[in-house]
Amino acid sequence: MKKIAIVPTLLTLGNGICGFVAITFISKIGPWETPANNDIYFAWTGWFILLAMLFDMLDGYVARLSKTASDFGGELDSLCDVVSFGVAPAFLLLKLGPGWEPSPFLHQLVAGIAALYFSCAALRLARFNVENDPDPSSHKRFKGLPSPGAAGCLAGLAIFRGEFLNSLKIRMPSVNIDIEAWRPIVERAVEIAAPVGTLVVALLMVSNVPYPHFTGKVFRGKKYIGHLIQVLLVGFILVMFRSATPLLVFWIYAFIFPLRALVASGTRPEPAPMDEHAPHKL
Repeated sequence: MKKIAIVPTLLTLGNGICGFVAITFISKIGPWETPANNDIYFAWTGWFILLAMLFDMLDGYVARLSKTASDFGGELDSLCDVVSFGVAPAFLLLKLGPGWEPSPFLHQLVAGIAALYFSCAALRLARFNVENDPDPSSHKRFKGLPSPGAAGCLAGLAIFRGEFLNSLKIRMPSVNIDIEAWRPIVERAVEIAAPVGTLVVALLMVSNVPYPHFTGKVFRGKKYIGHLIQVLLVGFILVMFRSATPLLVFWIYAFIFPLRALVASGTRPEPAPMDEHAPHKL
């Protein structure tokens, strides 16, 4: 085998390791744990999936910057993506879905959606490998929702479920919030939203809806000061409202482009009808 680029390879492996750590936190969630511990495990699961995205974003950037991009790096990246953005989110859904003792039908339904999500993530990554153009200038749009974006939707739900109530109590101490009273409401909202939302984002991954390559826009080419201010503003919002920001960012990203494509197709003018009496050109 030819020599491999050390730094991009380590970053790619960091992606896979974060996915593995997320899976270990998911495995700790259960009725045998206290609600407070489960909140911690949900939050850490979501943050490690997001950390895997950061490694996934950096490895390609570093490889292109150092001109060490290779087929080996691309294949390794997809293998790690399957773990972090396929297996980990699918396993997470089993914990985010209906409560600890659901009916057999609900349990089988959520398990089926989790299996469908993993299958769509694997198909999405395989399609990307086949259709991917090594030219960096071509990486402006994705066909279908990227697997990190789909995983971010579930990670956002996990972070929201694990941290939202506690963050409200910390950031607004003057407001009397009874966490235990509000906990069932938040849990039930997530239990309903997670399977339905996961089913939709799974299908979006294997769709032909175009999604912009935001990380390419952030790192590629020369940027103006306004661009830097926008990035810093997003980072500030993430820090200040970190329990709800991933939820909003990833779900808006997942749904706004299919809705825009749907609206555009609905408003597209129909072709003018052909006049039967007009002379035909041969």
